Amino acid sequence: MGLTFGFAGFIVLLVATLAVASIRIFREYERGVVFMLGRFWRVKGPGLVLIIPGVQQLVKIDLRTVVLDVPSQDLITHDNVSVKVNAVVYFRVVDPEKAVIQVARYLEATSQLAQTTLRSVLGKHELDELLAEREKLNDDIQKALDAQTDTWGIKVSNVEIKHVDLNESMVRAIARQAEAERERRAKVIHAEGELQASEKLLQAAQMLARQPQAMQLRYLQTLTSVAGDKASTIVFPVPIELVDALAATARKPAS
Repeated sequence: MGLTFGFAGFIVLLVATLAVASIRIFREYERGVVFMLGRFWRVKGPGLVLIIPGVQQLVKIDLRTVVLDVPSQDLITHDNVSVKVNAVVYFRVVDPEKAVIQVARYLEATSQLAQTTLRSVLGKHELDELLAEREKLNDDIQKALDAQTDTWGIKVSNVEIKHVDLNESMVRAIARQAEAERERRAKVIHAEGELQASEKLLQAAQMLARQPQAMQLRYLQTLTSVAGDKASTIVFPVPIELVDALAATARKPAS
């Protein structure tokens, strides 16, 4: 009788153990890839999932976006400048079946692929593009990565270049280039101002030439403004045209 109770207890314990081993609970962002005797069966979850211990095996996959920090990479740009660039990649698993079957350790594989893609894409561009067109380069890297990880069931949603490190000599060269560019712009602006001023002076001279009285008035206005300054004595030659005009005015009989 005791043997019977002992065997029954063993059976109950075995059933309870198998029941506990067959129960899995997946969160909303988790999925389980189930294999039946080594062959893919289906993707299950979220919620309560039951499996057959010893017959079915389960691999858990996280569907949340992964933030992958790409280590600093040494590369040579298209114009033969050596730089160090690091970036951050945002991706997530969209097909758990492919992420388990098509690639081993998809996190490590995506990290290695991101490093090689970063070097290959940026190496096709010049340094000025690398510094000024970062958004375009981010899109180029994202598209290249996404095309290659699609067969793994992974979607690369975004890539951001974080830092572009240059050696000291290149930093000084860029500073000299920027200073030369500022000087060039200043000279161009000054030359444009001189051109506009000369055009206005030419227009004024042409207008005064057509109206001699206007020239005389302008001359008198200049004398008045200079006479207001008592710090020095200035001698102005009087144009003969002005003297003739004044003499003609004096000879006119008073009305």
